[in-house]
Amino acid sequence: MLAPDSRLIVLGSFPGAASLAARQYYAHPRNQFWPLLGALWGLDLVAMPYAQRLEAVRAHGLALWDVYAACRREGSLDSAIEDAQLNDLASLAQRAPGLLAVLHNGGESARCMRITRTLGLPVHRLPSTSPANASWCFERKLAAWQAVFDQYGVR
Repeated sequence: MLAPDSRLIVLGSFPGAASLAARQYYAHPRNQFWPLLGALWGLDLVAMPYAQRLEAVRAHGLALWDVYAACRREGSLDSAIEDAQLNDLASLAQRAPGLLAVLHNGGESARCMRITRTLGLPVHRLPSTSPANASWCFERKLAAWQAVFDQYGVR
């Protein structure tokens, strides 16, 4: 989900089982992605139908994508990803000339920072919104995400 006027892009690793089954970004009910964005924007994104969530994301200049186009994985943990095939990350700046920065959602996505840094844009590693990232409480994740979103005026 990338538009030419996107200002920030959040790159996940690869959709988990719940997201693949639902054909939706961040569909696992315990993933904090939608509650986190909702808190940033003062919207109840969790209560919205998925299509409305995507409209809100676009309206705020945010794009969503994954670093991997395909992989093998048992379950949903990033640590189980094998034989990953990268998406065409090098084309991001051309496909969205309004991009101000690239945001990696978690460590597995951030493993591709060597590629996204070649785009000539600021690149940030944000704490994963996955329920597997239990060492960070919601408030701590929110503060980290808010600092970056505020830096680029995506509020």
